Amino acid sequence: SLLLPVLLLLAVLWTQAAALINLKYSVEEEQRAGTVIANVAKDAREAGFALDPRQASAFRVVSNSAPHLVDINPSSGLLVTKQKIDRDLLCRQSPKCIISLEVMSSSMEICVIKVEIKDLNDNAPSFPATQIELEISEAASPGTRIPLDSAYDPDSGSFGVQTYELTPNELFGLEIKTRGDGSRFAELVVEKSLDRETQSHYSFRITALDGGDPPHLGTVGLSIKVTDSNDNNPVFGESTYSVTVPENSPPNTPVIRLNASDPDEGTNGQVVYSFYGYAKDLGPNSIPAHCKVTVSVLDTNDNPPEYESFSTILVDGRLDREQHDQYNLTIQARDGGVPMLQSSKSFTVRITDENDNHPHFSKPYYQVIVQENNTPGAYLLSVSARDPDLGLNGSVSYQIVPSQVRDMPVFTYVSINPNSGDIYALRSFNHEQTKAFEFKVLAKDGGLPSLQSNATVRVIILDVNDNTPVITAPPLINGTAEVYIPRNSGIGYLVTVVKADDYDEGENGRVTYDMTEGDRGFFEIDQVNGEVRTTRTFSESSKASYELIVVAHDHGKTSLSASALVLIYLSPALDAQESMGSVNLSLIFIIALGSIAGILFVTMIFVAIKCKRDNKEIRTYNCRIAEYSYGHQKKSSKKKKINKNDIRLVPRDVEETDKMNVVSCSSLTSSLNYFDYHQQTLPLGCRRSESTFLNVENQNTRNTSANHIYHHSFNSQGPQQPDLIINGVPLPERRLQGLLAMALQRIYDDNGCYNGYHNGGIETKGLSYDR
Repeated sequence: SLLLPVLLLLAVLWTQAAALINLKYSVEEEQRAGTVIANVAKDAREAGFALDPRQASAFRVVSNSAPHLVDINPSSGLLVTKQKIDRDLLCRQSPKCIISLEVMSSSMEICVIKVEIKDLNDNAPSFPATQIELEISEAASPGTRIPLDSAYDPDSGSFGVQTYELTPNELFGLEIKTRGDGSRFAELVVEKSLDRETQSHYSFRITALDGGDPPHLGTVGLSIKVTDSNDNNPVFGESTYSVTVPENSPPNTPVIRLNASDPDEGTNGQVVYSFYGYAKDLGPNSIPAHCKVTVSVLDTNDNPPEYESFSTILVDGRLDREQHDQYNLTIQARDGGVPMLQSSKSFTVRITDENDNHPHFSKPYYQVIVQENNTPGAYLLSVSARDPDLGLNGSVSYQIVPSQVRDMPVFTYVSINPNSGDIYALRSFNHEQTKAFEFKVLAKDGGLPSLQSNATVRVIILDVNDNTPVITAPPLINGTAEVYIPRNSGIGYLVTVVKADDYDEGENGRVTYDMTEGDRGFFEIDQVNGEVRTTRTFSESSKASYELIVVAHDHGKTSLSASALVLIYLSPALDAQESMGSVNLSLIFIIALGSIAGILFVTMIFVAIKCKRDNKEIRTYNCRIAEYSYGHQKKSSKKKKINKNDIRLVPRDVEETDKMNVVSCSSLTSSLNYFDYHQQTLPLGCRRSESTFLNVENQNTRNTSANHIYHHSFNSQGPQQPDLIINGVPLPERRLQGLLAMALQRIYDDNGCYNGYHNGGIETKGLSYDR
């Protein structure tokens, strides 16, 4: 019913077709899926097809004898494999394996495609069984032929079975023959006479080889059994036999076993015996044999001993009821006859129990894995100890050994059933507080005195996605953050970075970011690092503010999330090109260079004059001498020492431009003892290379600060700079605190002389030392 509409459709399409071509291709079997067989569009075009390149679909498949194996891409016109093709399964051993397709082009032209699947030698010959069993009479004459089972090879043609080989030997050979269908088989040929009595079994290997290069092969075992013919007579080992028989031998007791050997097989070698006539085999034309037997009757010890009384029985070693709870003893009395006769008496000894075994746990270490937020009272695991003693000596009870878990008694975490050993949780565990804990379980028996043993139990608490991400950046006020960016920000400008913390672990704590609402067309967010960047440029006509709803969500099986409203404001920005107008940039550059050169020249004159004045003052006044002489006079005030309470943290929120000289001089008493706030000259004996500069705020900001607190910041986007470098060596924070505290106790004036305490403060990376 389905074939008729298809034939009618093909007939209509055939009659409407403007042209018809035949294309033939071939592909080897076992090619992977997606292998390109041919470019049908190219070949059809070269054959005269008028294909319209403007149409997306160049071909339409009308019929396909193997749609699951090959197909044509309608847009590219490539003929490709859809899966790996097994020719041996598709066409068996047919000499030709063809797949046919009929396709129609967009211009109603018909193309008949034939794809031949080429055979590969990908199969080895195999026999129907692992062993061939044959029986051949030893009377078989040379030249006798026996057909053998053929090997099968799924490959076709020359890749099929071509020949057979037999293990080299002198008695048998192979002859290869061909059937009407071209397949080949082998016959076993007897080449020499056989003798079963010399060798009755032969084992060989038959090998089948195909026509590949190199050939594939398959083997089978060949077992040949040589059957017998009656060509041997029975023969006794001796002509005369002498035997003895005990006097008390019962009827039908064997006296002697005679054996006449016949090397023949079956009835030819089966011997029958009789007192009359002769011993002979059951084969045809049997020749008999005979022998003589002499029997002597002997006296025997046929009276066993009898009991009179028992002797004392003593324990010969330590008794262990758990190993052996009773003994069955047998007392035997034997005489000295040949054969020896004896009599016996049996009784049972039962062993009573003592408490001599400790309870023994099934394993010394138990481990259980439980998810956090479990229900209090939930079952965790069971421990088990066995005591082989009996009664109360073997009854086991359990208890938890007192210990601490996070400074709390273990009894507040778990409990144990003293009879069954079942352990239960007494609280809901929190992975973020306790990831695992251990305790010991004690097993005691009921004996007197009681014996005991212990085992360790480890509880591992798995993380559950029970913590919602918390947005930590940008700072939020009532769930809202305000961010300002220049109006002339370009595409990809970093607006802000959203950061969120999640105290869970693994996927439960891995946070990604997204924008769900707001002006998403103007911005984009990196899902991994939370960077929010612009995707458009802004003009003077753009609105002044934008809103974004940013969501941070974790990757637990039930994802938790947090959201924030980010308000983005455009700050006014002057367009450099508009402000410059038609001004010549080269002229501006020349003017700037000239101004800088003039400023440098004036600065050099100023520095030279000041250095000359300072040298005069140093030659006329020696602060060392003055300080020494002053130290012998009575001072009017005590020296105030700095303590930890005088050191406080201040926030870092101001960008600085000027610099403060921190000078290290080997000529001074401390390694850090001179702070120059107002000038660039160095004290006498100091080298410029020994000085290091810390950023401080500019003069205007310094004047407006009530406490003269100086801030610094590093604008470099590289690695964070050290707080302070002294003589080329970076100092850690603690060392820096000590040095600054020491320096503040000895502040020198412009001439390097002791001047008490400075009224200002010094800050390094958020650490402020105030007076």
